[in-house]
Amino acid sequence: MVDLAQLERISPFKWRLPRSYKPCMRVDGIVFASKRLLQGRAEGADPLDQIANAASLPGIVVASYAMPDIHYGYGLPIGGVVATLEETGVVTPGGVGYDINCGVRLLASKLTVSDVRPHLQRIANALFERIPCGVGCRGKIKLSPTKLADVLRNGAGWAVAQGYGAASDLERTEASGRLESANPDVISTKAYQRGLQQIGTLGAGNHFVEVQFVEEVFDQTTAEAFGLFRDQVTVMVHSGSRGFGHQVCTDALASLANAFPKFGIDIPDRQLVCAPTDSPEGKEYIEAMSCAANYAWANRQCLGCWAIEAFEHALGIGPAQHGLSLVYDVAHNILKRESHEIDGQVTTLMVHRKGATRAFPPGHPELPEPYRPVGQPVLIPGDMGTASYVLVGTDTAMRETFGSTCHGAGRVMSRHQAIKHARGRQIDHELAELGIIVRAASRRTLAEEMPAAYKDIDEVVRVVHETGISRKVARLRPLAVVKG
Repeated sequence: MVDLAQLERISPFKWRLPRSYKPCMRVDGIVFASKRLLQGRAEGADPLDQIANAASLPGIVVASYAMPDIHYGYGLPIGGVVATLEETGVVTPGGVGYDINCGVRLLASKLTVSDVRPHLQRIANALFERIPCGVGCRGKIKLSPTKLADVLRNGAGWAVAQGYGAASDLERTEASGRLESANPDVISTKAYQRGLQQIGTLGAGNHFVEVQFVEEVFDQTTAEAFGLFRDQVTVMVHSGSRGFGHQVCTDALASLANAFPKFGIDIPDRQLVCAPTDSPEGKEYIEAMSCAANYAWANRQCLGCWAIEAFEHALGIGPAQHGLSLVYDVAHNILKRESHEIDGQVTTLMVHRKGATRAFPPGHPELPEPYRPVGQPVLIPGDMGTASYVLVGTDTAMRETFGSTCHGAGRVMSRHQAIKHARGRQIDHELAELGIIVRAASRRTLAEEMPAAYKDIDEVVRVVHETGISRKVARLRPLAVVKG
């Protein structure tokens, strides 16, 4: 593991891992963390070492970044951000990961916690009945290969065209829920097969649908712009591209493992196999990754629609009474072509965010008009027993992290370790004692996702707030959780 003595403290919550740490590093590593979070790293494989490895990527600019929720992943750690030059840099599947466009969608209602608390059991049951979840679960939407190709091209727009949600949802979705570079022709037969029956499914692992309420508001003006108020009921959906995205990543890694040596690229970790952005291999990965990102946006669009239907069924009310509508939908694992200022010049970069959230500032042209005066909503899910946060993007993030911030609490235990710690315990009963109702397809998932398996979300958010790469808007407390 990286000896913490090798980190240079820049400010109370910002650290430098200098280029001298490894001879292959082209730029420094920059770590956003408190001393407590750094000292609480899990034993074994070190995510900070992965940040150093990522600093070796050809064309990388400024730094290799670690967010405070960082933990070990494949290639780039979860909680890592790197940007490479479009013209002379590379793209790497390890910088996005297997769950392409795993992300979060937040719905806000007119209801208050007192309105729903007596009905939480019914709401939880209705959500569990309507939203397919669990390992390998199949959705209610059956697609032909031709129709799946339409999903891959059009993303959330496809779902809206089928009647799942409103056209206005697209304005409040990152990239309007669609990456234009998607090309279904590069997708393998196996990926097609895996994608045909998983649209509208939650999956397992850390994915969830959670009924919450706004426990605290930190920034009244921004909260009002986002349509949030104290004691308000919200619904958070956390899911991604399911088995389809996993197969897209698997295919890309296999292809690049055989191809990247021909480009004369030397990397310290083969999990960071890569190709020049303008190479046939690089272009094909971007096109395939974009298909998976669009699949995920379509998936969350459907899940959000069914969550609203579950409320209506459980409470016997309609849209006029519940008012559930989309606040925002944001990606956590994605590769985006973006313009950022480097050494005073506006430069086109390939920004890899893996377990990191886009955090664009006030005035950014990509933001929907209602949010442009205050900045982009940033959605940070916590563990199912504590809290989640709504933050807002900042100018500091644009200057210092390519408009990026943390994405969640971050694991401190592997899933295997969490299962060992949960042995003999009933996690659902423990959560019930906290007033949180849980419905899960598997007790194993509850063990893997037990609250103690995660970092302190309050501490993670404190770091990004104090460093200014996003600001606190509201804290959301869980009431009922549906897990795979």
